[in-house]
Amino acid sequence: MRIVLVGPPGAGKGTQAAFLAKNLSIPHISTGDLFRANISQGTELGKQAKAFMDAGNLVPDEVTIGMAKDRMEQPDAERGFLLDGFPRNVSQAVALDETLKAESMKLDAVLDLEVPEDEVVKRIAGRRICRKDSSHVFHVTYKRPEKEGVCDVCGGELYQREDDSEATVRKRLEVYHTQTEPIIDFYREQGLVVTISALGKVEDVTGRAMEALRSREAA
Repeated sequence: MRIVLVGPPGAGKGTQAAFLAKNLSIPHISTGDLFRANISQGTELGKQAKAFMDAGNLVPDEVTIGMAKDRMEQPDAERGFLLDGFPRNVSQAVALDETLKAESMKLDAVLDLEVPEDEVVKRIAGRRICRKDSSHVFHVTYKRPEKEGVCDVCGGELYQREDDSEATVRKRLEVYHTQTEPIIDFYREQGLVVTISALGKVEDVTGRAMEALRSREAA
């Protein structure tokens, strides 16, 4: 299957993408991973992206699209792929359609992870990261440390990243609603969107997603 995964920040897209890609035996293509890979490998697209990022500017759509196109043409993506973080806006969605059409391919589904805005804020603003090891992540509601402000694993100080403040999260949600959410309507007009609730345990959300995708595949 060729799938696009969409949803607001904090919806658990990265987590679900990893599980779904494994279950479906297709590569998980993440925009963040694409940028890092192209920059570290020094590709022409990577050099272009780095120049924009170093200048504090957004990477133009054509550079992002070029990276995604290169990745989708790799042998492991012949049987399908799961796109996470791309397309981010309608112009990228149109470009993706044109790219797939040129290769006589099309999308099978657009999986929309639905989460109430207040839950997004709660999930992200409640995160606390260990200063000694950022892979140690806690949460004021869902994963409280045994001792307030102290990492259970290494004893490091727990802190809230600036990006995780409520004000920043709400700003990110505004950007999502303005720029990315319109692609859901774009794909809904093509009859591709399946929406599921992203609330609950990770495995429950994965189960819902797999069921929705299977029903989509069988339709």
